[in-house]
Amino acid sequence: MLLRRFNVTSLLGLLAIASLTACGADLATESSFPEQSRGKVYTDGKPDNEATIFGEGGLFGDGKKLSDGQGGGGIGVNGYLWRASLDTLSFMPLSSADPFGGVIITDWYTPVESPGERFKVTVYILDRRLRADGIRVSAFKQNLDTTNNWIPVQLTPKTVTNLENAILRRARELRIAREGES
Repeated sequence: MLLRRFNVTSLLGLLAIASLTACGADLATESSFPEQSRGKVYTDGKPDNEATIFGEGGLFGDGKKLSDGQGGGGIGVNGYLWRASLDTLSFMPLSSADPFGGVIITDWYTPVESPGERFKVTVYILDRRLRADGIRVSAFKQNLDTTNNWIPVQLTPKTVTNLENAILRRARELRIAREGES
C-alpha cells in the first residue's frame, strides 16, 4: 500500500515537472522581443559578440572598438556620457548605478568644509548618442537646522545646468581622447 502511494505520488510529481518543462521549452523557442533587439548572426552561425555585454568592448566598453561609433560598448546607454557622469560624480558615494537603464544615483554627500549641508544627485542618461539632450540631472540639497533636522533647500536651475555641462564637457574629452578630433 505504501509502495503504491509512493509510485502514484512520484508519477504525479514527474508529470508536473514534465508539463512545466514543456511550457518552458515553448517560451524559449518563441521570443516576445522584436527582431531588432536580437544580436546579429554571422554567416558562420555565431552570434555577434558586440551585441552582448561581453563583446569586444567588454562590460563597460573598455575595448578599442565601440559599436556604431557612439561609445556604447556593451552598456545600454552612451558610454561616454556614462563614464563622464561617473567621473564627474566620483567624489560622491554611489547608491546605485544601472548601466543598462542609464541611471546613476548618489548617496548623500556632506562637504568637509560645510558640515551643515548635504547633496544628492541623480543622473539619467537618455540616449545612446552623445548629445546635449541625452542627459538629465536632478540635484537635491538639504541644510541642517538648529534642531538637527535636515531641511530641503531649492537649488537654482543654474546649478543643475552647470553639473550637466560638466558631464557633457567630460564626455567630449573622453570621446576626443579615444577617437581623436572629428
